[in-house]
Amino acid sequence: MNKKISIACALLASTLLAADAPQDGYEVHDMKRPQPVVVTPGEPSTQDKAGTAPSDAKVLFDGKDLSQWSTEKGEDAQWTLVPGDHFEVKPHTGVMRTRDEFGDVQLHIEWREHPDVKGESQGRGNSGVFLMGLYEVQVLDNYGGHETYADGSAGGIYGQYPPLANVSRKPGEWNTYDIIFHAAKLKDDKSVAEPARVTLIWNGVLAQDNMSLIGPTMHKQLTTYPTTMPDKGPLVLQDHGNVVDYRNVWIRELKQELPKPPVRSNGSEK
Repeated sequence: MNKKISIACALLASTLLAADAPQDGYEVHDMKRPQPVVVTPGEPSTQDKAGTAPSDAKVLFDGKDLSQWSTEKGEDAQWTLVPGDHFEVKPHTGVMRTRDEFGDVQLHIEWREHPDVKGESQGRGNSGVFLMGLYEVQVLDNYGGHETYADGSAGGIYGQYPPLANVSRKPGEWNTYDIIFHAAKLKDDKSVAEPARVTLIWNGVLAQDNMSLIGPTMHKQLTTYPTTMPDKGPLVLQDHGNVVDYRNVWIRELKQELPKPPVRSNGSEK
């Protein structure tokens, strides 16, 4: 059998195998697969200027107003707005929460400690980002040796996991949190089948690596999941009695179903 005949036989066999394969997915390099959705990226931030959100993101704050936010009771947000730039915690007015609720998300948020921040441990520029209003990613000044308990430091998942690295910028400079959050997967009775998970990129450095959360945030107690859990919840920013600035807050709701891998080889030479 010459070389051309061998190649033809191999191609025929490949085609027959492909035809016999179950039609439950795509081939490798399958041109029938839908193309990715086009998303225009935002502009990155600098220390002097906030960036912009991707085209498919929900903008929660772009310097204009606090219309996306309310108090815990649903009233207009009480924190201080610096138009065109940022907003800041107004101590002892209570938390600020989004009017909308979210489940699985990509969250971008930037925060800054004031140059004259004072205090020690948990009293030093304390705030927090609560995913679904339940799980806190800590905001705190830990720059230059200012220490606290490790699972309560900046970049930590409060009461559960210290960050993999302390990437704090000095007071007066903006920090960036990029968070990938997957809510707990629930059974039909709303009990937890799989725990919530958090990945945190802090100032470009991996600080939390797909960590499985052991339950909602608690103080000085080992948490666990309650009997039932919600599907979604608000993004909540904490008022811990300290002034902390926030800017450039946007969120992307993540698809529940991810792309699946191909199920068979490509039936052509190309």
